[in-house]
Amino acid sequence: MSVFIVAEAGCNHNGDRELAFQLVDVAVGAGADAVKFQTFKAENLVTRSVAKADYQNKTTDPDETQFVMQKRLELKHKTHHELIDYCNKKGIEFLSSAFDLDSLSFLVNDLSLRTLKIPSGEITNGPLLLAYSQTDCDLIISTGMATLGEVEHALSVVAFGLVNGKSSQVQPSRATFWQAYSSPKGQQLLKKKVRLLHCTTEYPAPLEDINLNAMLTMRNAFGLRTGYSDHTEGIAVSIAAAALNATLIEKHFTLDRSLPGPDHKASLEPDELRRMVKSIRTIELAMGSGSKVPMPSEMKNRDIARKSLVAASDIKKGDIFTEENLTTKRPG
Repeated sequence: MSVFIVAEAGCNHNGDRELAFQLVDVAVGAGADAVKFQTFKAENLVTRSVAKADYQNKTTDPDETQFVMQKRLELKHKTHHELIDYCNKKGIEFLSSAFDLDSLSFLVNDLSLRTLKIPSGEITNGPLLLAYSQTDCDLIISTGMATLGEVEHALSVVAFGLVNGKSSQVQPSRATFWQAYSSPKGQQLLKKKVRLLHCTTEYPAPLEDINLNAMLTMRNAFGLRTGYSDHTEGIAVSIAAAALNATLIEKHFTLDRSLPGPDHKASLEPDELRRMVKSIRTIELAMGSGSKVPMPSEMKNRDIARKSLVAASDIKKGDIFTEENLTTKRPG
């Protein structure tokens, strides 16, 4: 199965409609499968006085609040409609992450998205997780900052929503979450509807904190499709994730790393995004089926490279074959 590559535009449009359209063009030109944005209302996302993260203070005005910054980075609903139409025209899938209930409703009911991405920061947000799971959409869950136990608890909430839907009379509770998660139907639906992404939530993420093997830990623990959301500099770790059989790789990109905004400096520029996609496609081609059998290109070399039993000296009729009068030489 081909790696699904998501070019994460995020908020690198800086709230500018034209920049957003240019980002779609870059994602298409790079050969990505999807381009992803972020959908939120600042008043539903943060309090008015909350501080920004350290990396945001380094890349934006440290005197402004996170609310002011997020308000500036909102993408209008009208622009969402225009972008999804443009993506359909260009042959690339439009994705987005909703950070609040109103935005989630907009993505599902107005834009009719069938695949949704749950951002890392919402993995402990039970009400939003439940609402996501009740949409009946396919879900991509990013797990940055989470422990394995927190991921499992999030999956229990999602399983409850998948099993019971919106109209069920079953009341959500820890007990009913785990009941749904433990049930054969819950496990079946999780395997069908959910992909987990390993992630290190720092921008850029230092290599010593990547712990890419945690992607395999989650795959083994939950039996779900797993992938990687990459916040590192460069493309090496995304390529490594492809070699570890990630089913989905997400990477932030920008038109220009020198643009103002919180995420540009930790994003790929257009040429780098193209190289990443090309490299991942090369790796997945090289991964093969896993069956240990001779490949067609090898067959013409087999007789030349292998050896046969030949005489090491003259052997007369009736002589006994020995290690001294026999040896092995090419061809096979």
